[in-house]
Amino acid sequence: MLTRRYTPYLFLIPACIILGAFIFYPMLNAIYLSLTDYNMVTEENFVGAANYKELFGSDYFWKTLVNTFLYLIVVVPSLVFLPIFMAILVNQPLKGIGIFRSAYYIPVVTSMVVVGIIWKWVYADQGILNYMLQELNIINGPVHWLTSTSTAIYAVMAVTVWKGLGYYMVIYLAGLQSIPADLYEAATVDGASKWKQIFHITIPMLYPSIVLVSIMSSISAMKVFEEIYVMTAGGPLNSTKTIVFYIYEEAFDNLNMGLASAAGVVLFLITLVLSIINIRVMNKRESSMM
Repeated sequence: MLTRRYTPYLFLIPACIILGAFIFYPMLNAIYLSLTDYNMVTEENFVGAANYKELFGSDYFWKTLVNTFLYLIVVVPSLVFLPIFMAILVNQPLKGIGIFRSAYYIPVVTSMVVVGIIWKWVYADQGILNYMLQELNIINGPVHWLTSTSTAIYAVMAVTVWKGLGYYMVIYLAGLQSIPADLYEAATVDGASKWKQIFHITIPMLYPSIVLVSIMSSISAMKVFEEIYVMTAGGPLNSTKTIVFYIYEEAFDNLNMGLASAAGVVLFLITLVLSIINIRVMNKRESSMM
């Protein structure tokens, strides 16, 4: 009986070892390093909250934090709602619809480095985007998409959204296919239009998927780095630098691991709070619908 009782815990040991080695230990070590002046060269010394004081007293850090929240505000709603309508479109019983599903998913499996290089060509002053807009007489001259402080971060955001649409579309597509067809048939009999069916049946039934997508896209937006590094390298004038870019610079350019770890702890706490808020807000909405 004793062996049978503890057998399930034996199966958990490998997973616990992996989680401890690659998640919990690095996380605790980062918290410890945030309280030191470790720089990868000399032995670390305990400095207490000095790194956090320097962090919150830095205008540069606050600039990256503002950029990160701007990214969050613009990208997350786009990745939460646009894929719903994409999923509805590709959920239609049409001939060859699998081709469209695959086409929408291709950006997801494409390397972000490749995507960033391609979009740098698209956004170039003599690139295809400026050419098309000028041919359509929408603009008179080329727009400096990636070299202007007013447009650079939004241009990178568009790439993030474009690449992520297919991934979240698949999540919603799985949710759509689990909705009973009887609900739509009953709504059609009652005279409900397609739009009313979407807003009163589809979206409420997709709430679990919406919660998942909200959390995942929020975390992705908070840790955005690759597209910024490839497309703008944080420029112009730091207008596209986010908190993860700040961590990268402090850790690997300035070798200031203590300050980088402190910024990482702040990022973790912000992400944790946003995830909790997302779950609670969605749970309240779901319970109010019942």
